[in-house]
Amino acid sequence: MTGSRDALTLLRDGARVLAFGNPLYNLTLAGHTPSALAVVPPDPWMGNAAVGDGIRRGCFSLAGQTLQLPEPPTSDDFWRPRNATPAFLQSLQSFDWMRDLRALGGDAARRQARALVYGWAYCNAVWNGYSWTPDRLGARIANWIGLHDFFCASADEGFRFCVFDSLCRQTRHLARVAPGQLQGAALLVALKGLVYGGLALKGNERLAHEGLQGLVHELPSQILADGCHVERNPSTQLLVLRHLIDIRSILRVSKTPVPEVLQHAIDRMTPALRFFRHGDGGLGLFNGGREEEPLLVDTVLAQADARGRPMKSATASGFERIMVGRSIVMLDVGYPAPSGSDQKCHAGVLSFEFSVGKERIIVNCGAHPAVGGPWRAALAGTAAHSTLSVAETNSSEVLPDGGIGRRPGHVSCERQEANGAVMVVAVHNGYSPNFNLLHRRRLFLGDGGDDLRGEDALEPVLGAKLKSFPFALRFHLHPSVHPTIDVVGHDQIVRLELASGAMWGLRVSPGVRLEIAESIYFGTDDDPCPTTQIVVSGESSENGVSVKWALRRDKPR
Repeated sequence: MTGSRDALTLLRDGARVLAFGNPLYNLTLAGHTPSALAVVPPDPWMGNAAVGDGIRRGCFSLAGQTLQLPEPPTSDDFWRPRNATPAFLQSLQSFDWMRDLRALGGDAARRQARALVYGWAYCNAVWNGYSWTPDRLGARIANWIGLHDFFCASADEGFRFCVFDSLCRQTRHLARVAPGQLQGAALLVALKGLVYGGLALKGNERLAHEGLQGLVHELPSQILADGCHVERNPSTQLLVLRHLIDIRSILRVSKTPVPEVLQHAIDRMTPALRFFRHGDGGLGLFNGGREEEPLLVDTVLAQADARGRPMKSATASGFERIMVGRSIVMLDVGYPAPSGSDQKCHAGVLSFEFSVGKERIIVNCGAHPAVGGPWRAALAGTAAHSTLSVAETNSSEVLPDGGIGRRPGHVSCERQEANGAVMVVAVHNGYSPNFNLLHRRRLFLGDGGDDLRGEDALEPVLGAKLKSFPFALRFHLHPSVHPTIDVVGHDQIVRLELASGAMWGLRVSPGVRLEIAESIYFGTDDDPCPTTQIVVSGESSENGVSVKWALRRDKPR
C-alpha cells in the first residue's frame, strides 16, 4: 500500500511539472493588474522586534532552525537554502515573519521587507514545486495583502506594480489548484488566500466567491460540535481561529456578507480556546501544541468578539478541564485525530497537565516545530507525556514523518461533581493489541484545589491471560519546579518547590520504584529546555496493577 501511494505521488508530481512547469503556462496567468488594492484588511497580530532585527540582517530563526541566508535575496539560494528543513522552507515562503519586521519598525525594516518581497517575486516569477503549493500561496497572498500598509503603501509605482502583478498571478494559480491534497488547517489557509486575493485584487471577485464556497463546505467537518478543531491541537485552535477572524475582517471591510457558518465557527471556537488556557494565559501542551504568547491569545480572543465561558467537558474532541479554586487540570480523553488531520498528533491519550494560579506544575513535554525528524519520535511518544506507558511502548503508533498508525479502538470517560470536588474516570485500550491490557485513570481534585489524587490501573482485557510487563508512570515537571525526594518513615515523598516558594508533595502507594529523572520541555522555545520528571515504575502482575498517588499542597519549609 505504501509503495502504491509513493507511485501515485510521483505520478502526480510529474503531471504538475509537465502542466505548470511548461514555459507557456505563465502566460495563462496574465490578466489585468490593478494599480491599488480594492480593500486592505486590518492586521492586528503582534510580531517580535528581536526576531525582526535578525531578519533585517539576513538571519532567519524559523521553525526551530536559524540560518544566515546568502545575499542577495534575488538569488535562488536565498529562497531555497540547501541545509534548510522542510518546516523552515514552509515558514520562509509564508512571509508570516514579516510581522517581526513591522514590530521592529523604522525605514531599515521597511526597506528590508520590500527587498525580500521583490526578491521573492523575481526568483519565483514562474511556477515551481516548492513555493507555489496551495498552502504556501494562501499564506503569502494573505500576508502581502494584510501587511500592505507596512511595506507597500508608500513604495514607488514600479514596486507596487511588481507586487500586485505577482499577487494576481499567485491568486489565479491558487484558484486552479486548491484544495489539492490539503486537509485540515492547511486547507483553510489556502482558502483564506483565495478570499483575500479575490476581494483585494479588483477583477478577481469570482475567486473570492470560490474561496468562500470552499470555506462553507469545509468548516462543518473541521470545527467539531464543542468548538474544537479536528486536529485536537490547542496551537492549531489558536491559529485557525485567527485565520477565520481575518477572513471575517476582510469580508466586513469589503462589505461582503459574512457566511453564517463562518460566524458560528468563530462563536464556537472562542470558548473552546479559553478551555485550553492555563492560569498563566498560555495553552496546554497536547498533540503538537505549544504554550503560545498569552498576549497573542488575548488578542485573538478580543478580536473574536465572542462571548462564552470555557466549557467543562469538550466531549466531541475528547478533553476534560477541571477547575477547583485556583487549580486547573487538563486531561486528554479522546481518540487521536482522524487520518489526514493527525500530522502533529501525539500518543498522549489520558495525559494530563496541572497548574495552580499562574504556575504550571505537571506538564507534557511539548513539540518541536518540525513535524518529522528525530524530535518527532521523542516528543510525540507516550513517554513524553504525563501518563502511563507499558514496556516502553506507545499507546498509539507514532509515524516518523507525522501522523498516527495503530491507535486505540476504545476511549471512554465519565465525570462526576459533588460538593465542589470533581472526579474524572477515563480508560483506553491502546495497549490491548500487544499486552491485553486496559489503562484506566482516575483523577480527583478537591479541597479548594489543594488536593489532586489519582489512580492509574492496568487491567486485563476480559478473558485475557496476562504476563508480567514493566510499566512507567511519568509526571513531567515544568522547568520552574524543583523536586527533591524526602523519606518519611517507610514512605518516599517528592517535595516540589515552585518559583513562588509554594510547596507541594507527591506521595505514591507502596510497592513501586520512585525516582527523579531528566526531561526536556518544548513549551516556549524552539530549543529544548532541561527539566525533570518523576518516574514511578514497577511490574504488572497476572492480575494487572494499580498505582495510587496524591499531590497535595504542603506547608512552606
